[in-house]
Amino acid sequence: MEKTNVMRILTQNKIEYKAYEYNPDETVGENVAALIGRPSESTFKTLVTVANTKTNYVFVVPVDCSLDLKKAAKVVRVKSIEMIKQKDLLGLTGYVHGGCSPIGMKKKLHTVIHESATSFEKIAFSAGKRGCQVELAPVDLIKLVNAEVADIVVDN
Repeated sequence: MEKTNVMRILTQNKIEYKAYEYNPDETVGENVAALIGRPSESTFKTLVTVANTKTNYVFVVPVDCSLDLKKAAKVVRVKSIEMIKQKDLLGLTGYVHGGCSPIGMKKKLHTVIHESATSFEKIAFSAGKRGCQVELAPVDLIKLVNAEVADIVVDN
């Protein structure tokens, strides 16, 4: 498996991780967990947003959950938040849709991880390219990206 920028950053920071590869053409969101043999509750997706203030924020939530835009806005103390346009993702983050990782973005963005991540020994998320995931301790991710932890998903 070819090392991604995310993997290089993890190695440089001496963070232990496990990498998974899968066929990106066979999947969307929740399917990723099954393809890498992980529970969907501990497999996360990275969502990039823009606030009414034009500031960008990153939210990391379980693949089987939806980001609650009102909760997200409240956590980062802005009036409103919306998903950025897909065409703007690469220029802002350096990542394509389906391969966005909270680690190694072009710009350091305020990152919020859903609180459920802390209840797992390991969580999986994109390794920075479609078809590639990394799994590591959530505490390592939180520390590395200086993330905030909060309840940011839609209640079921």
